[in-house]
Formats: sequence, structure tokens, C-alpha cells
Amino acid sequence: MQPLIGIPCVWVDPTPDYQAPRFASNQSYARAVAAAGGLPVLLPLLTDLDLLRELYDRLDGILLSGGYDVHPSHFGEEVHPQTVLVPPASDQVELTLARWAIAEGKPILGICRGHQVLNVAAGGSLYQDLPDQYPSDIDHTRKPDRPRDQPVHLITPVPGTRLAAIIGPDPLPVNTSHHQAVRDLAPAFIASAWAPDGVLEGLERPGAVFCLGVQFHPEEMIAHESRALALFRALVEAAAVGERGLGAPVSRSP
Repeated sequence: MQPLIGIPCVWVDPTPDYQAPRFASNQSYARAVAAAGGLPVLLPLLTDLDLLRELYDRLDGILLSGGYDVHPSHFGEEVHPQTVLVPPASDQVELTLARWAIAEGKPILGICRGHQVLNVAAGGSLYQDLPDQYPSDIDHTRKPDRPRDQPVHLITPVPGTRLAAIIGPDPLPVNTSHHQAVRDLAPAFIASAWAPDGVLEGLERPGAVFCLGVQFHPEEMIAHESRALALFRALVEAAAVGERGLGAPVSRSP
């Protein structure tokens, strides 16, 4: 049976052209999970924790996708002028799912914002605006006219990490679309990849079945980069094992 991989949606406010609020997700995340052999499931931002738990218990793995910024109150800071906030439901749902997965060993992959959510959920902090707080020759920020799959800089995997085992030890050209980044790494995690300017591009929890985050967007790279697809295959394979916590098998609820 193909494992179910839950992908929390983003919140989309009404617009003059479309008055209904929506939950949405970039197609590339679901397509990457499907290409890796998983069954993608888009998760609504349900703030009722009982309902959210019912959804979580039926999943075999979680993919935390990209998006706007994590509210700095979650890591003890005031809002920076350049911070772009999301509705509270996004932070509440994603941080809750991340904390459950970290505590219980459910396989989880964080991408861009999701990478940052994993770090904050485990007690780490973020740079709220790289251009202001971490100036660099590399422009990590999103450019509307730049193709989303276009490589911008290299990342170097840390030898001996799970990420290095998945994508190989050689530097990987990656895309980039973020103005925030991990500042203080959460105590439960180790660094697994770096950009040339010292921005943390990968983190993971040692000993976990699969608990890993990357700052770039591999879902946009799978058509031309097998090492990007390997990340999703690793998540799906870990979810298919059905191991949780200490390794006891857990069957999905009917």
C-alpha cells in the first residue's frame, strides 16, 4: 500500500475577484510526492486539535511546504519590519504537526518555511530578514522573474548525515526563494548542509526514522535533478516502513 503523505495547505484570503477564503497548495509538492511513490493528501488548516489529531493519526508521513514567515513570537522575538506574517492557523497547525512528528517519530520533511518550522518547533530561532540581519553576496530572496527551478548557489552536505546519504556527498546546485533562515539550531537537530555564505541549508534529527529539513525547493527540481527526487523517495520509503518512535509498527486507522 502506498503511504499517505500529508501536506498542510496555505491560507488564501479572499480577493476582489474571488470572495471565498481558500486552502491551497502549489502543485509541485503533491506531484513530487506522487513521483516518489507516495499518495499526497492536502490537509486543511483545522485548528480544532481533536480533528487535526484524527487526520495526523491516519497519515504515514508529513511534508511541510514553503510559504511566508513564522511569527517571531514562537521564538521569543518582536516582528521585524520585513517579516511577512501568515494567519495564525498556519503556524498553529504546522507547529503542532511538527511537534507531534518529532515526539512520536512520524517521518517528516520540511521545505523552506517547513525547514524553519521544524527548527522553531524544536526550540530554535530564525533570522527574520537575511538582507538586514545576515548580509551576503548570495541573494537568497525570491525573484518573480526567475524560474523556480533555476539553480542560484551550491549547498554542501555535511559528511555522515542522513542528507548526505540521500543526495550524495558532492555539492548540489539549488534554487532559492527565502528571506528568512535558521539562526540558532534547535538542540534536537544537527546541521546537514550549508550554503557558501554560511546559511544553514539542511537540518536533521539524529536517530529519527526520518526527520529532515532543507531550505531550498527540491520539489521544483525533480524534472532535471535526480538528487532532488531522492529526498522525496527517502521520505516515502521511511513512511512505508510504518515505524514510529521506538520502532513499533503502527497501522493506519481505517
